[in-house]
Amino acid sequence: MENYITLKIADGTEMRAYVSRPSVPGKYPGIIVYQEAFGVNAHIRDVDGRFAREGYVAVAPELYHRTGAGIEGDYKDFSSLQPHFSALKEDLVGQDVRAVYDWLINDSSVDAERAACVGFCLGGRIAFQTNTMLPVKAAISFYGGGIAETLVNRIPQLHGASLMFWGGRDKRILPEHIRTIIDGFRAANKPYTNIEFSEAEHGFFCDARPAYHKESAQQAWTVLLHFLRTHVGN
Repeated sequence: MENYITLKIADGTEMRAYVSRPSVPGKYPGIIVYQEAFGVNAHIRDVDGRFAREGYVAVAPELYHRTGAGIEGDYKDFSSLQPHFSALKEDLVGQDVRAVYDWLINDSSVDAERAACVGFCLGGRIAFQTNTMLPVKAAISFYGGGIAETLVNRIPQLHGASLMFWGGRDKRILPEHIRTIIDGFRAANKPYTNIEFSEAEHGFFCDARPAYHKESAQQAWTVLLHFLRTHVGN
């Protein structure tokens, strides 16, 4: 079952979020699904629904809500999304994160003690940020850009276990960025799993992008589900 909800944010704005639920009523773990730079588009909504079919209440917030509702970009034209992307400020995104988390753990179908988050690209960084802010049990980041540059000093604040996916052929996130993050996990003694797919590029999980790498995406999904079952059940 899928539908949109509207959340009120601390700065007075409103944010839509796409919600998918398991077909059978019950009490389930919850997961926040953070978008790529291209919005809560058909791909993200599909991923949201996939989580529901696996036994999770999944919610995907529209992070561009301050510059427009329902923003969906063309994978071949990132420049058209630049004004929305550039308007994302860490403190404001933090307000969005808190609002969607509060909604999730208070939903009648969600076990508040079993919350997780996952994100892709832009969303990979925000999933990592969420883990530093809130008591999620698990956070999964697919090729999260900017973590090494802006969030690595917050690793000691991480709450849940981290699962990091990278593409070995990613030209945006360099090996030294990944090493910085892993060194941070080790120094802070935080639980993490780090996986690099040697044949994959940035965006390899998205089947709507030219960078899609089927084998890597399928393997990542299998590992992801096992990771979630380990930390929040299903």
